[in-house]
Amino acid sequence: MSRYPLLLVALLVLAGCTETAAPSPDGGANGTSIVLADRDEPTTLNPLLGYGAQGVSKIYDGLVEHRQDGSLAPQLAADLPQPAPDGLSWTVKLRGDVKFTDGSTFGAEDVVATYTAALQSQVRDRFATLKTVERLDPSTVRFQLNQQHAAFPHLLVLGILPSEQANPNGQPVGTGPYKVVDWKKGDRLLLAANEGYFGGAPKIKRLTVVFVTDDNQRVRRMQDGEFDGTVLPPKLAAGFANRSGLRVQYHRSADYRAVALPAGHPVTGNAGIRLALNYAVNRQGMIDSLLEGKGTVGFTPVPDALAEDFDPTVKFRYDKTEAARQLDAAGWVPGPDGIRVREGVAARFTLMYPLGDDLRADLATAFAADAKAVGVEVQLAGLSWEAIRPRIGQDALLSGEGSPFDPDLMLYGLRGQGSPAADAALENGRKLIDPAQRAVAYKLFQQAYAAVPTMTVLVFPEHAYVLRDSWNGYQPVVDPNSYGALSWGPWWNIERWEPK
Repeated sequence: MSRYPLLLVALLVLAGCTETAAPSPDGGANGTSIVLADRDEPTTLNPLLGYGAQGVSKIYDGLVEHRQDGSLAPQLAADLPQPAPDGLSWTVKLRGDVKFTDGSTFGAEDVVATYTAALQSQVRDRFATLKTVERLDPSTVRFQLNQQHAAFPHLLVLGILPSEQANPNGQPVGTGPYKVVDWKKGDRLLLAANEGYFGGAPKIKRLTVVFVTDDNQRVRRMQDGEFDGTVLPPKLAAGFANRSGLRVQYHRSADYRAVALPAGHPVTGNAGIRLALNYAVNRQGMIDSLLEGKGTVGFTPVPDALAEDFDPTVKFRYDKTEAARQLDAAGWVPGPDGIRVREGVAARFTLMYPLGDDLRADLATAFAADAKAVGVEVQLAGLSWEAIRPRIGQDALLSGEGSPFDPDLMLYGLRGQGSPAADAALENGRKLIDPAQRAVAYKLFQQAYAAVPTMTVLVFPEHAYVLRDSWNGYQPVVDPNSYGALSWGPWWNIERWEPK
């Protein structure tokens, strides 16, 4: 039996997958409506509270958008943002042909109101370098920064609200290709096409997103014909490969899975434990056994999708002997039960993962087995996010993060975790403007991180999707950690899809 078994229920569910054509959801016969299942329901539809932070939110547009290749293109802006010579401000010219779905006209006052509110809202940390935003004229705004920030234009994907809705309690009114019809919390979100969309009215007129947390339930309901598409762990998605009328699509991702090791914990905060665990884990074995080979091993949070910034020489070999040596050197000696002990403290900690996420559960199980082999006991806890959030920073967490757009977006928050060299590299990467110099800074970060790791990065999984083959318009992308029906993934450009 595999050392990394899937849940039996998953295997039983997939046993029903055959080459029989899957039934279609009601109302999908002419292709003008689509029903998608998503794993995670948003807690809010307000950009000021974090909705659509990585763009393609369906309801809103940003000043810029990310193209298929990860580069920036103007969206509500008429042109790309232009920096001042000193790099301390960015000027943006705006389109003049845009209306919100409530009929009001988009203009500079809406941009100013949205970003001014952002500086006082839950997303303010993302805009820590933004000092002020000002209206220069009806179609021009200027963002004034408190320091140089090369990646700042990537933050301008924030959805713009009408000025009167630019507050944490504002209604979900945007300029995007879809508008909200109804949100049955805990069940589904209903969206209708914005017929006045400046990019052209979507051909798919009705978009329904059903929220189903459990992976196996989405498999069953996809088999039963309730959905036109969903996201699944690769091993579950593979069971749909021979279903008539369906296809399985895999996306490369910058979305790393890692065991976050809290610095304040007497075990996970120990440098010897952290290094040892990075040598103890069999990353390739996890990919082969749990991901059907659909993924890339990860050693640092920087994905190979960021080719210019990625350092392929920075890695941890799978070496249990070296892991044991690191533990010995740090004073962790084997106890009578095989669990190592240091100064009366057993090498034991809890690793949390979200219930219903089979991939994280399997990775957590695999990680625990590898850790046990070198004398570190990991106690697994599958919990709801409501139970996880208060314990973040106290117990280890099988986390997921990542962005294929700019390394600053995902790395800057890792400062202050014990490596001055890593911190200095991240500061330089933020301030430097020249791409070649920034690439050097981020490679230095990876080298410094590997010397003093603060987590155990495991894999960059490919994201797997099951899609009904009824539309044209699909374009593959490299996914960030935000993906699914309301974000990146196959449906990132659904407003451009057409029925076959």
